[in-house]
Amino acid sequence: MNVMSMKVRIGSGFDVHAFGEGDHLMLGGVRVAHERGVVAHSDGDVVIHALCDALLGALALGDIGKHFPPSEPRWKGADSRQFLRHCVSLMQQHGWTLGNADITVICEQPKIGAHADAMRACLAEDLGAVISQVSVKATTTETLGFTGRGEGIAAQAVVLLVAT
Repeated sequence: MNVMSMKVRIGSGFDVHAFGEGDHLMLGGVRVAHERGVVAHSDGDVVIHALCDALLGALALGDIGKHFPPSEPRWKGADSRQFLRHCVSLMQQHGWTLGNADITVICEQPKIGAHADAMRACLAEDLGAVISQVSVKATTTETLGFTGRGEGIAAQAVVLLVAT
């Protein structure tokens, strides 16, 4: 099938969390050792939060805060993978499947490269996709801005959805 004749939707997402107390980060569903954690209501997984916003954006269903408000105590410390599984369920209910997901983690530390394949595998599992449909990469801000000063971490995600 020609790409031009397929029914597709594109969504983008962005998330950021300040560093705080802790000894690890959750990134793409993977526990990554780090000298700090993040300040967040849930587990603060910026990768999954950005990916959820990209999926919800492509579906025109709002954002992650609409579906999982930080004001609700039941989401305190929650595993963000359950947020992603909910978004995937919505995607399927609305007649879409993942074409691909492209995620960029923005930070000076921790280094992401050694964890990228584990993140891709975890995300692909929750997305009901194969690992070749999921890209995880990282960049720094060359010591500029809040990520450059080591104050926090961010992620952005883009997804392509294809009608089933």
